[in-house]
Amino acid sequence: MISEHAKQGLDLIFTRAARACLAAEASDSVVISPLRAAQTGEAPQEHILVLTIASYVFRLLILFHLDKDERTEAYFTRGNPDQTLDGVIGEVGNLCCGAINRDLGQHFLHTGMSTPALLKKQCLPHLPELNPTYVSRHEIVINNAVRMQATLCFCAYAPIDFRVDASVAQEVSGELELF
Repeated sequence: MISEHAKQGLDLIFTRAARACLAAEASDSVVISPLRAAQTGEAPQEHILVLTIASYVFRLLILFHLDKDERTEAYFTRGNPDQTLDGVIGEVGNLCCGAINRDLGQHFLHTGMSTPALLKKQCLPHLPELNPTYVSRHEIVINNAVRMQATLCFCAYAPIDFRVDASVAQEVSGELELF
């Protein structure tokens, strides 16, 4: 129920958003590589950040798989003792989810986002019960030090077909506008 163009577009939208939002500084290197199609419960990381975008015709689960190790915590909290990895990764995930939502909003009306939830990977065996139409997995390496994975689970409730122009640069956003 999801076209090849839509699958490619979804992966491109995710990759653009993740590169833009996971980089703490403009000079940071964020390398995203596709992983083979596999069972959703195979990620080696201990924790998953779950974000959802939904509309009348689909639900997209974005899962960031991560470990709460020193490298990951140091990168995302920038060594600030007033910040926790749980809080910062939720905000970063929310920024990434918002960027994806904006891009999907160009193709679908009435999309909405969930609140981020940080869970243990023991929840992953229950994902097949959602009966996803399309699953893609990605490895993310930041500055050759922080390693994560991401899984996109797309559940279509109607035929889905859209195209994303790969040559169009992603719009910079995320700042609050006050009127």
